[in-house]
Formats: sequence, C-alpha cells, structure tokens
Amino acid sequence: MTNKTFKIACMLLGFSSCALAQESWGLQDCIDYALKNNIQIQKNRVSEEKGDVTLWNRKGALFPSLSFSTSHNVGYRPFTQVMAVVQGDQVTSTSSNVTYQGSYGLNASVTLWNGGINYKNIKEQELQNEITKLQTEQSELSIQEQIAQLYVQIMFTKEALKVSEQLLKTAQMQYDRGLEMQKQGQMAKADVVQLEAQLSSAKYDIANNQAQVENFKRQLKSVLELDINNDFDIKGEIPTDEKVLAVIPNKLEAYNQALANRPEIKGAELGIESANMQLDIAKRAHYPTVRASASLGSNHSSGSQNNWGTQMKSNLNMSAGVTVSVPIFDNRQIASNIRTAKLNQLNSQLDLQNKKTSLSNTIEQYWINANSNQQSYLAARARVKSQEASYELLNEQFLNGLKNTVDVLQGRDNVINAEQSMLQSKYTTLLNIQLLKFYTGEKIDL
Repeated sequence: MTNKTFKIACMLLGFSSCALAQESWGLQDCIDYALKNNIQIQKNRVSEEKGDVTLWNRKGALFPSLSFSTSHNVGYRPFTQVMAVVQGDQVTSTSSNVTYQGSYGLNASVTLWNGGINYKNIKEQELQNEITKLQTEQSELSIQEQIAQLYVQIMFTKEALKVSEQLLKTAQMQYDRGLEMQKQGQMAKADVVQLEAQLSSAKYDIANNQAQVENFKRQLKSVLELDINNDFDIKGEIPTDEKVLAVIPNKLEAYNQALANRPEIKGAELGIESANMQLDIAKRAHYPTVRASASLGSNHSSGSQNNWGTQMKSNLNMSAGVTVSVPIFDNRQIASNIRTAKLNQLNSQLDLQNKKTSLSNTIEQYWINANSNQQSYLAARARVKSQEASYELLNEQFLNGLKNTVDVLQGRDNVINAEQSMLQSKYTTLLNIQLLKFYTGEKIDL
C-alpha cells in the first residue's frame, strides 16, 4: 500500500468512526441546534430579508426617476437628388445617398402627490416586516415545544425500558426455578409453559420499548435536521419528585401573560393594523395624482454643413411640466379594492379572536393535564410500592413452592400496570407544568 493510499484509508476510517459515533444531547443542545439549522426557521429568516428588500424598494418610490436614452439611424436613398434644406441657421444637404442621424435625451420625473399612498405603503410594509419577524419567533417557540414533547417521550420510554429489564430478570429466574421444580416433580409442565410465555412476553416488552425509543429519536432527529449518519442519544436525567410535584401555575395568570408575550397574538394584532392601513390605501386611490417631469435632449445629422458640436448646441432643447391625473371611472377597480380591503379587515379581526381562543384552550388543557396527572402520580407512586412489595413476597413464596404460576403471573401484571401508570403520569405532569411555564415566557427545564 502506498503512502497516499494509506492516508486515504485513514481518512475514510476516521470519517466512518465519526459518522457512527453516538452523541449525547441535552435538551438545550437540541434547542440551540434546531434554532440554527431547522429548515422552516431558515425559510422564515429568508422571508424577513425579502421583506427588508420590499421596504427598501417602496422607499425608493419617494425619489425621482432619471433615465437616459439615445437613438441612431442610418438611411439609404439610392436615387436621391441634390437638394439643400435650410432651417434657421441649419443647412442640410441630401447629396449623399447614405445619411446618419443621432439623438440624445435625458428624462426625469417625480411623483409630487398621490394621496399619500407612497408613504402609507412604506408604513404598511414596516408592519408586514414586524409580522414576519413574529412568525419567525413563533416558529422558534413551536420547534422548542415539539422538541420538549419528543424529549420527554424518549425519557419516559427509556425509564419504562429499565422497568421491563428488571421484570425480565425476575421472569428468567422464575422460569429457571420452574424447570428445576419440574425435574423434581414439584411443578406440572403446563405451569412451566406459562412461565416460559411470561419470559417471552418480558422479552417482547423490551424489544417494543427499544423500538419506541429509536422511533422517538428518529422523530427528534427530523426536527433537528439530522440525517441517517448522525446516531445520537439524549442525556436527560430522571426527573426528581420536586419537579413533578412543583406548584402548577394558575391558568388565568398564565393565559394573561401569554396574551402579552406570545408572538402569534402580537402578530394577529399587527395584522389588524395592517388591514386598516390597506383599507386606507385603497380609499386614497380616489385622490388625484400630481407628477412633475423634465427632459433635456439634442440631435445631429450627417447631412448638415455644421459639425457635430455645433449641431448638438443648436439643437439643444429642454422642457418641464406638471401632470395631474384624476380618476373618474376605472371599471370599478378602486371600489373592488376597497371592498376587498374591508373583507381582509374583518378576516384579520376574526384571526385574532381565533388565536386567542386557541391559546386559551391550549393553556387550559395543559393546566388540566398537569393537575390530573399530578394527583394520579401521587396515587400511582403509592400503588407501585405496594404492588412491588406484594410481588416480591409472591416471588419468594413461588420459589419456595408455596404459590402457583397463576398467582405469580397476576402479581407481575399488577406491577407492570402500576409502573406504567406511574411513569405515564410522572412524565405527563412534568411536560405539562413546563409547557405552562413556557407559555408565560420561561425556559423549558426538564
């Protein structure tokens, strides 16, 4: 192997190891990465820049326009007769079969007044730019909320997996004990088969939990815009009872704070201002428009006896004027625009009302979930302790031949149900409390 080939092989191996290396991400790591790399957020930022360009363009309408034009023509008259044309001090000869003419012009115009539409357009675009920025902020908050939900799902499933692994150990021990008791004639084959089925069920639970973890991780990677080469894991710690049993924010106070802080509400309020501005602009189309214009030009011809400079000086002409245009009948265009603007105005008011209702429902649902699951967690925690103690006693009695397989299997089911109920209520409470605080402006802290 050559030195070059060896280096390439090392690079490939290094790349492979990097691609396969598993990274552990905290919640804040996921949020920070998503805010920089999520495609929807990047598109929103592009829309912000496009809005800035549009505003810059609309401000340009306040300035005069200036343009330069020139034309050059060549003529050919094969049967021309010698003739001289006198215009003032200009004598133009047609003795040549080929003639050349050139003209030059400089034109300027400016809108002096159009009902203030240009200024209103600038203010309306400034409102639109603010709305676009709020939409970006809303996307960022939505991404954070989505990440928190998936993060909690992964934490919950991982903890459920640990419970399944403990139950698998117990099921394996019971099955091994059952085989020994069968050999000694102390247990029927049918009972051993039941213990084997319990062991298979425990293995299935583990496989199912592992698949759920991978699926939730895949969904989280999708939000983070990570591809198949990034095999990552989260590093969230098991939440303490202090977080799960924390004081739940008052739903009315949370709603009032959200009304004052949430970007979707601010954006809807600005949407009403923008709709009002658009209606005002549509009505101002009834006003006259006053434009001023000026031009400067000259021309020359090859048939003249004067040279180019003399012709350009002699033919120099300047003009200036004012144009006033008054709309009288425009095929109902202005009236249609006004009616459309009024409908947009009503729609923006309904949009704000809808967003307030949606926000109220979201916060109230989070509050209900947090309260009900917090109470369920307290009850489930006590139930788990009692079921685990009962199952340990059953298992000990079974190993000593004092309990049959039916009692053991029932005890195992009771433990599983209690553990699942406790974990479900635990993580649901944690998520909903944090989301309630998140809607009031706090960071999500899992």
